[in-house]
Amino acid sequence: MRLKDKVAIITGAGRGIGQATAVKFAREGAKVVVCDLSEAAIAETLKLCGEAGAQTLGCVANVTDNSTLKAMVQATLAKFGRIDCLVNNAGIVADAQMKNMTEDQFDKVIAVNLKGVFNATKAVVDTMIAQQSGVILNSSSIVGLYGNFGQTNYAAAKFGVIGMAKTWARELGRKGIRSNAVCPGFISTSILATIPEKVINALEEKVPMGRLGHPEDVANTFAFLASDEASYINGAVIEVSGGLVI
Repeated sequence: MRLKDKVAIITGAGRGIGQATAVKFAREGAKVVVCDLSEAAIAETLKLCGEAGAQTLGCVANVTDNSTLKAMVQATLAKFGRIDCLVNNAGIVADAQMKNMTEDQFDKVIAVNLKGVFNATKAVVDTMIAQQSGVILNSSSIVGLYGNFGQTNYAAAKFGVIGMAKTWARELGRKGIRSNAVCPGFISTSILATIPEKVINALEEKVPMGRLGHPEDVANTFAFLASDEASYINGAVIEVSGGLVI
């Protein structure tokens, strides 16, 4: 078990990549803090993590609301006494071509996908500094590397969290804290529900491996980066895309 007894907070853990990551961490021996907006989604993930044998904690947390993040950290420390890993996974989409994108669409995605990553990391960083250890993992996207039609807001946010990861690697590395970004390609989750089927089929054809990714593909990468096996990986940007370049 590569994450035995490590305490990991995962935002957006109620479904998709976040849920798969929580379950993977549980199977690797971590104590998992499941954070999401939906109590029902949290309960489902907690059940799956419990079945994997993990100690767990569920927290209703909104990454745009610092009071809920403070409560999440306090509850984690009260139960487990430390925080070893934060996976910044919570995210939303609000797609439109730039000429049609509203200010509200832009602001909502930036608030969750970019500032939310800052907020969650800010909430845990003092604990990690006091421990002189920790891992921060930002969920970016290949859209943040290459851009994508109709995703001005999403691309800007996902590019931004790469910059944050690299900056934190410089600022926090000597304090025993590693920071990295993972860039999934197109993964088979509900977030793709807004994309027409013919577009999905076209994307599959573009992927050198001939398929979309599975949430577990990304979860496995997060688990490796959170482990001591990745102890000299800091400031990295890792694509999990099957070789797709948009």
